[in-house]
Amino acid sequence: MVDVVLSCSGLEKSYQDGSNSVKVLQGVELALEQGERIAIVGRSGSGKSTLLNLLGGLDTPTAGEVLVSHKSLSRMGERARSQWRNRQLGFVFQFHHLLPEFTALEAVAMPMRIGGEAKGVAQERAATLLDRVGLSQRVRHKPAALSGGERQRVAIARALANKPGCVLMDEPTGNLDPESAELVLNLIESIDWGDTAFIIVTHDPKIAEKMDRQLVLESGCLSDLPRALV
Repeated sequence: MVDVVLSCSGLEKSYQDGSNSVKVLQGVELALEQGERIAIVGRSGSGKSTLLNLLGGLDTPTAGEVLVSHKSLSRMGERARSQWRNRQLGFVFQFHHLLPEFTALEAVAMPMRIGGEAKGVAQERAATLLDRVGLSQRVRHKPAALSGGERQRVAIARALANKPGCVLMDEPTGNLDPESAELVLNLIESIDWGDTAFIIVTHDPKIAEKMDRQLVLESGCLSDLPRALV
C-alpha cells in the first residue's frame, strides 16, 4: 500500500480586512502519496502560496487540519513543529533564500546540522546532492559567485538534505531566465529522488504538464485540472 506523506482536510484560511473577513481558502482537501508529484495552478492572488504555507506549517489555518507523515501540525507546539518540519519537509521558493556568508556545501549541510547530524556526515551528503544537481565544481562558492539558476539548484539540494517525505516548491522557476528555468525543470523531472513527493505551485504549463497530477485552486477550492487544460 502506498503511504500518504502529507494530507489536509477541511482546510480554511481567512483574513480580516477592517471589519470584513476575507476567506482565501475554503474546505481544501488533499492527499499526497509517497513519491507523487503534483502541480497546483491558479490565477495570481488565488491563494496558492497561502495554501503552500499552511501545508508546510509556516502558517496556521483558520479551520481544518494538516497531517505531515501522519502527525497533525496544529497539535504540536512551535518547537516540536519546527523540528518535525525540518525532518519531514523541504522548501524551495521563488527566491533561493541562501545566506550570503555560507558556501553551497555549507548551505546544503545546514538542515542536517540543525537536525543534529555530525558535520562530516552532513557535508558528505551535501556534496553528493550538489553533484546530483550538477554543481560538483561549485561546492565552495558562495551565492554571490553563483548564477541565478545555480543558486536555485543549491536550494533544491538543500530542500532534499534530510530525505524529506515531501518537498514544497513555490514558483521554483519564476525568478529565472528561460535557459536557467529549463535546467531546473529538467532537474525536477529527470532525477529519481526516491520516495520523496513534490508539490509545485506554478504558473508555468511546462512544469504542470510533467507532474503526475494537476490541481487548480479557484474560489478558495482545490480540484483536479482536466488534462486538456494543462
